[in-house]
Amino acid sequence: MSNKPSAASKNFGSLFIVAAPSGAGKSSLVNALLENNPNLELSISTTTRPPRPGESEGSHYHFVDLETFETMRAAGEFLESARVFDNWYGTSSQAIAQILERGHDVILEIDWQGARQVVEQFPDVYLIFILPPSIKALRQRLSKRAQDSEAVIEQRMREARREMAHWVEFDYLVINDIFEHALDDLHSIVRCAHLRQADQRIRHRKLLEELFKTD
Repeated sequence: MSNKPSAASKNFGSLFIVAAPSGAGKSSLVNALLENNPNLELSISTTTRPPRPGESEGSHYHFVDLETFETMRAAGEFLESARVFDNWYGTSSQAIAQILERGHDVILEIDWQGARQVVEQFPDVYLIFILPPSIKALRQRLSKRAQDSEAVIEQRMREARREMAHWVEFDYLVINDIFEHALDDLHSIVRCAHLRQADQRIRHRKLLEELFKTD
């Protein structure tokens, strides 16, 4: 039985994917977006990497060991899964379906690999890619974290270049130069999604029936 809600569901929400190279400011932008969109919920991913300072179980990620992750993946529990920097990440199919069925929108912070997998099951997903204003700015942001060694930063820079090459696979491109401007761009994308005809047809069914009923 599929975990995907029917497109005809009365309260079916919208699904957004936000991807970006490490250091582009994706998490900060998404957190700010969530604060002003009560109908938008963040999908909490499952990962095999250890928690970073300040991260907590169930709030930032669901932290599991590799054996548990592989068992979940084999059981088909993930909508998408990908290996990033020697660690695995996955999105719960059931959790996403439950949020969408409640009529809430869902935002996924995943990479381009995961986005490809999700599109296969959710063709109407909104794909957003965030880029830094320059390579220099990206390196500075990674260095300011003060959590990684220089070798790790270099590895992340190489991976960032590979990730950024996939921006053409996304519907929307946001440049995170001035934070407030990038955030406003994200708000605009969400507002635009809510005005799509198919969604408005469901949301305002009674109004449309009244306006166009035949006497």
